[in-house]
Amino acid sequence: MPVPVWSVDPRTGQRREQVAAEADAAAVDRAVTAAHAASAALADRAARASFLRAAAALLEEEAEAVVAVADAETALGPGRLNGELARTAYQLRSFADVVDEGEYLDVTIDHAAAELTPPRPDLRRYKLPLGVVAVYSASNFPLAFSVPGGDTASALAAGCPVVVKAHPDHPATSELCAALLRRAAERGGLPAAVLGLVHGFDAGVALIHHPLVRAAGFTGSVRGGRALYDAAAARPHPIPFYGELGSLNPVVITEAAARERAETIGKGLAGSMTLGVGQFCVKPGLVLAPATEAGDRVLASLTEAVGATPPGVLLDARMRDAFVAGVRERAALPGVRAGLPGEGAGEPGPGSPDGSVRAGVLTVPAAHLAAEGPYDLLIEECFGPVTVVARYAREEEVGAVLRRLPGNLTATAQLSAAECGADETDGAGATGEPEEARRRAARLLEQLTPLAGRLLVNGWPTGVAVAPAQHHGGPYPATTSTTTSVGTRAIDRWLRPVVYQDTPPALLPPELRPRNPLGLPRRVDGRFEPRA
Repeated sequence: MPVPVWSVDPRTGQRREQVAAEADAAAVDRAVTAAHAASAALADRAARASFLRAAAALLEEEAEAVVAVADAETALGPGRLNGELARTAYQLRSFADVVDEGEYLDVTIDHAAAELTPPRPDLRRYKLPLGVVAVYSASNFPLAFSVPGGDTASALAAGCPVVVKAHPDHPATSELCAALLRRAAERGGLPAAVLGLVHGFDAGVALIHHPLVRAAGFTGSVRGGRALYDAAAARPHPIPFYGELGSLNPVVITEAAARERAETIGKGLAGSMTLGVGQFCVKPGLVLAPATEAGDRVLASLTEAVGATPPGVLLDARMRDAFVAGVRERAALPGVRAGLPGEGAGEPGPGSPDGSVRAGVLTVPAAHLAAEGPYDLLIEECFGPVTVVARYAREEEVGAVLRRLPGNLTATAQLSAAECGADETDGAGATGEPEEARRRAARLLEQLTPLAGRLLVNGWPTGVAVAPAQHHGGPYPATTSTTTSVGTRAIDRWLRPVVYQDTPPALLPPELRPRNPLGLPRRVDGRFEPRA
């Protein structure tokens, strides 16, 4: 008997409606087989670009309905969700532009050169789509990292049909968005099967094992992502698995920065760690702050701002329970101080029968984190609105803690004007001459660089711009590869290079033929030729 899939209101825990049934192995096979059959239709680059733009337009046309359903399932609020929808539409259009431009094909031609030693044959290289891509939706971004999100958009742009495994926290949103994308495909003359959707844990397992699936994208927990990663590698024919699994996103506040703008740093940190009820993958979860009077002011500002943050509802009861338990376990460690407003982080807010949680701050001497032991828990991600502030007495403690951290999506340095090399050097005398301040800041960035894929100076990591230069990834366990899942280079994950050697022009694909009939940007004999 089919297992029903329910849409649940996280504010009340009550079921809203049944939106689907969990897919069994046969249903997964039908979705993947249909997607595979649609691959040929996606070979038309103009049709793909038109499809992506139509998908963006339909999302915007149906924004009111999409946001209403997403809010009912996630409690993220219309303001946040309208912004996420705008980002998602922009992302789809950005990939349409990438498809039109054609640079992503990386067309490279080296003509035959008999005079070289050894002689060089005629070589013509470009990239082809891998095939059907499995996408595993994220809980915390029901649009931007789910059915119409970056993995789907980049894979479709590459020419790969997609089968999405919907996240159980927003099945109705997933069904609505999938219907809009299928409608957009049909408007452009493409089969609706270029986008498939399945529900259920077992469906996700069957999807990663399906022989026609050629790659997978995942955003979620370390545990779930690692299980799928291992399954992808254990297949008779292993496939690439691009997973985003977890991140602590460390922040280092220098003594000079704390003296210069303690209150600003504290308020900024509070806003970043509580944004979206702390449910961002780039939430700053560990902060190294000086154990000085200036550091005390940072902490006081942070605690005040966090205390003024209203309780919020997490995405589901399971996440709330994990957050409550995680905060309590960390707060129980000797030497850990819980600077929590009201009843405390992880506890229901006063008069909040919906089970909302309060944000909080945990403080600990940085020396406790410098060696392996029970305090390792503090350098693990705790999903929700809490951060750990480790107070360092000496700069050496900063390096000792950073050397113990796993890979991250981001790392942030809060520096003073003098440390940034600004002309204004007020206060530089307390930390040495301006040149020494800059050298110390440079050393800190050298320590942070191996830890993350994105380094920030005097900013906050929440908010990942969709841009060509963006990199959203990092060393394991932040991600399972060196690629990005945000920005136009995300398309590279779903392509493979192919070289044609000494192939007669009539037999070459149009992208590689002489005289560049498609007008693509190419690199010929080492020289870049822009789009014709």
